Amino acid sequence: MDKNKILVIYGKHPMEMAESILEAAGIETMIDKDMNIVIKPNLVVAKPSSSGATTSPKLVEGVIKYLKNMGCENISIMESSWVGDSTKRAFKVCGYEEISQKYKVPLIDLKRDKTKILTYMGDELEVCLSPLKADFLINMPVLKAHCQTRLTCALKNLKGCIPDREKRRFHALGLHRPIALLNKFITSHLVVVDGIMGDLTFEEGGTPVEMNRVILGRDPVLVDTYGAQLLGYSVEDIPYITYARQLGIGNTSIKDDTVIKLNSDRFTPGDIKAGRKVARLAKHILEDQACSACYGSLIHGLQRMDEINMLKDLKEKVHIGQGYKGKTVDGIGIGSCCSGFEHNLKGCPPNAKDIIDFLQQVSNKGKEKKTNDN
Repeated sequence: MDKNKILVIYGKHPMEMAESILEAAGIETMIDKDMNIVIKPNLVVAKPSSSGATTSPKLVEGVIKYLKNMGCENISIMESSWVGDSTKRAFKVCGYEEISQKYKVPLIDLKRDKTKILTYMGDELEVCLSPLKADFLINMPVLKAHCQTRLTCALKNLKGCIPDREKRRFHALGLHRPIALLNKFITSHLVVVDGIMGDLTFEEGGTPVEMNRVILGRDPVLVDTYGAQLLGYSVEDIPYITYARQLGIGNTSIKDDTVIKLNSDRFTPGDIKAGRKVARLAKHILEDQACSACYGSLIHGLQRMDEINMLKDLKEKVHIGQGYKGKTVDGIGIGSCCSGFEHNLKGCPPNAKDIIDFLQQVSNKGKEKKTNDN
């Protein structure tokens, strides 16, 4: 398959779609049956794929079945859930334990993996060893929105190949450049995107939207460029795509003949439109180097408060992020990094329910103080 092409197949049956799109791509010409093949899904949290957060186990099963029919036996599934969640639990909840047992494919929790410091042009990253040993890595992200980077797809999915301490550091570095650099160290030989059920608001799911498509490509930069377009964004809206192009990882040029739709005549997918919910909720936040898990919890909490008509009682902006470590501030701070704030909810990350209860208490204290002053 030409590296400058993208294949798209539409439908509601992930296993069959996986086999059809792999056959159309001519994967047999790319893989030797004796290769060490690694599959990297997106299991950021322990939620089923119906939530819009995680890669469909049926799609992964379709890929494994196809590889097995080719005679490939050295296949493994590797992942590391986000900080604060258990990869082992995600493997179970998301249906991957069943796949492992059925096809004798090992599940590797990269939170327990050995790591290595890699350097490029003076920049250092700590990377898990197991993905680096892959002869052929199949990157299987979910096409969905992200509350900080706007898009999470192929390039960002490799963030599961670093230890938790490095995930935290990524946020301190601004996320975009380290995401691009990570793809310089770990090569996605093939990208198979789960666009069947994605979330257009949060990377952790909760507002799922049926998109009913699988996208395949060999260039993760090109795939992400296309994915950004599907969600209504330009390359300029997502800096890590541009950084990755500048690092020579891939290109962002989508021409009229770049995208090959295999069965659009038989299935009408409908339009995808990104919501504006996060932007509206984020107006209540002052963020400085916040981790996704913590920030996502806060966004979720604010969303819930909005639903029950409590958000109107929040009169101050809420601070969050590593940039507030060691600072003493007269205000509201969420997470352990904001422990010096007058009003602080500790946790790394705190959960949304605790955030709601905490912000309600702060709002009630504010009302009482105003009443007493009067």
